[in-house]
Amino acid sequence: MKFGIIVFPGSNCDHDIYHVIKDVLKQPVEYIWHTEHNLSGFDCIVLPGGFSYGDYLRCGAIARFSKVMEALRQFADSGKLVVGICNGFQILCEAGFLPGALQRNKDLKFICKHIHLKVENNKTKFTKKYGRGEVLRIPIAHGEGNYTCDKQTLASLKKNNQIVFTYHGENPNGSMLNIAGICNKKRNVIGLMPHPERASESILGSTDGLRFFKSILSR
Repeated sequence: MKFGIIVFPGSNCDHDIYHVIKDVLKQPVEYIWHTEHNLSGFDCIVLPGGFSYGDYLRCGAIARFSKVMEALRQFADSGKLVVGICNGFQILCEAGFLPGALQRNKDLKFICKHIHLKVENNKTKFTKKYGRGEVLRIPIAHGEGNYTCDKQTLASLKKNNQIVFTYHGENPNGSMLNIAGICNKKRNVIGLMPHPERASESILGSTDGLRFFKSILSR
């Protein structure tokens, strides 16, 4: 499986993802600049965390207009896998790949710490290596991770079992229904605020994130 990592001006977690895919999982991976218009040859595209240009207006609101996003839409429509982590999640929501939006944390402060995460849906291409209801320990690092949507969208997410991860034990940012990650109806696009790439080696204090990537490989 060949991975591609989209790099926006301001991205800074792209190297973390690259290391996990190349050095831990031993899979082929390439960086993709945000002006690229051809994603053929890739099987899974990752939008990394960090930042993207224009975030000072609203996270992901400018990055959504990048040239690569048109190619990414064709890529996702073909059924291939798309992962958005943190800022990547924000961009996927802003671009309409996923419903809802991420707003400022409830206390208006940047949060960086390990949290507990509950697996609500292990029937996706990204979570099949987890047990349903399993509690994971994975770090977060964001200022705008407070997930919100309207009542109709929330009802649709619940009805279609699109809520994949929720915060467990505490809700660090005020997200609706403790939502930490959702997928689209086709289940080939996922966005999550926690960073599984930062919990993929024991030296980092947790390996609970590694099965997220191993799930993708076992599709």
